[in-house]
Amino acid sequence: PVVADLGEAAPGALEPEPNVAPVTPEPEPEVAPEAAPAPEPEPVAAPEPAPPPPPPAEIVEEAEPFEPDPAEALALAPDPGLILQGQVGLLPVIGEDGRQPWHVYARPVDLDEDMPKIAIVIGGLGMSEAATTAAIQQLPGTVTLAFVPYAPDLSSWIARARAAGHEVILQLPMEPLDFPANDPGPHTLMTDAEAAENIERLHWLLSRFTGYVGVTNYMGSKMTTSPEAMFPILEDIQARGLMFLDAMETPDSIAGQLASEMHMPNVVNNRFLDTQASRVSIDARLFELEAIAEATGGAVGIGFPYPVTIERVSAWMATLED
Repeated sequence: PVVADLGEAAPGALEPEPNVAPVTPEPEPEVAPEAAPAPEPEPVAAPEPAPPPPPPAEIVEEAEPFEPDPAEALALAPDPGLILQGQVGLLPVIGEDGRQPWHVYARPVDLDEDMPKIAIVIGGLGMSEAATTAAIQQLPGTVTLAFVPYAPDLSSWIARARAAGHEVILQLPMEPLDFPANDPGPHTLMTDAEAAENIERLHWLLSRFTGYVGVTNYMGSKMTTSPEAMFPILEDIQARGLMFLDAMETPDSIAGQLASEMHMPNVVNNRFLDTQASRVSIDARLFELEAIAEATGGAVGIGFPYPVTIERVSAWMATLED
């Protein structure tokens, strides 16, 4: 806000006359005296408004990094027994001893079985250095982080995320209803593609990094409504010992239901946290997740690494012990 500086002279203010003796003027014909001009009012400074609250980004930047709990350390990745060299890179596999990546790479959980549980996933990571660093350092390790496959230096990001205690998930780009106006990228899984072509694309995506517990769809409002297109994808994911998170980009998605019918580890998103990226809206979604978890035993929320999302999720998680 711009306010007047009271230390400056008001515009048009008269300078004081010097202190000298008056001089008697020559007599002049009487004339009607002119009305003296009204004094120009002194400028009044506008009341200074209260300072606005700091923007979310400032709050997040000042947050103390969370220190990982050594008792909840994640297993080293990659586990040599859970990878296989594919044509385009390392692919996850079920170990010869039966171990599965979704178990081995998971964050240890020591909670009462009957306690309502909420999973928070922050996605879209890897493309922005500032946003990814903030998510890794300023969110508790119990928050799962989801990375896009096109991000550079993914292996380094995954190592940093897991060192901070975060489970990680790979986001699979899938065809949305408004494709190609909305294009998730060159390796997008497509509804009308041959199954072999989609599997080839899937393997390229799965080989982008290691150490993830599972995958979730990025976009996919069309792909996840097609059982014929989704079944080969889920079948390959299941055979590799991975879990599947249905992001529910559309209420018509059948992906989670199909995964359940296939008896593979899966979970379905209940709420997007920051469709409206405001404190009030995010707090409301988190409250809804609490209600869902208390009613059903568990709930899942997905958000993006907006500064306000990181701030509100961190503040909310600090209250959960009570």
